[in-house]
Amino acid sequence: MMVPPRQDEMAGSIVKTYSPGLARSTRRDLLVAFSCGAFVAAMVGASYAAVPLYSWFCRTTGFGGTTQVAKSAPTQIIAGRAITVRFDSNIAAGLPWAFEPERRTIDVRLGEVVTVYYTVTNESARLTTAQAGYNVSPPTAGIYFEKINCFCFTQQTLKPGEKRDMAVVFYVDPELAKDTEQDDLRNITLSYTFYPVRPPPDPAAQAGG
Repeated sequence: MMVPPRQDEMAGSIVKTYSPGLARSTRRDLLVAFSCGAFVAAMVGASYAAVPLYSWFCRTTGFGGTTQVAKSAPTQIIAGRAITVRFDSNIAAGLPWAFEPERRTIDVRLGEVVTVYYTVTNESARLTTAQAGYNVSPPTAGIYFEKINCFCFTQQTLKPGEKRDMAVVFYVDPELAKDTEQDDLRNITLSYTFYPVRPPPDPAAQAGG
């Protein structure tokens, strides 16, 4: 006949199953899991912030040939030095447009406001929308290339066969003359590339639907 264990024996067996090492391991696992979650959340937040921060950095420093945006014309023109500005035009794959400047080069004095036109034509039989990306080369000249007005700031929508003249108004900052690293600069290339953009939905069509 089996004799049931006494209460003190049962209590002893329960105490023996508790392991301080197991508790520490559980806490460590929870800490690692929390740290990983916090790291992932931080990386996601950084990825969303990276785009506007990079854009601000490029606009501020001219990094990568990013041009500046001017609100008004300069008050000084330096007649003793001229820069030859070359105009480049490109179309991304999949966009049925023709795109070219009215002239390929122009000589401008530092501080002189210049207006140049580009012509774009929709060569397809459908409505298309695109927007231009831009930069200048050499990249170090970006901080001195000031745009007052540019078609690249907005999306362009063209009807089938439509042709449009678009202006870019700019000047080369007179401050360039004070930068000794730019003493040998004689040419700046302004380059545009049009990329296709999905047009926004038509509110009238949505209302009708």
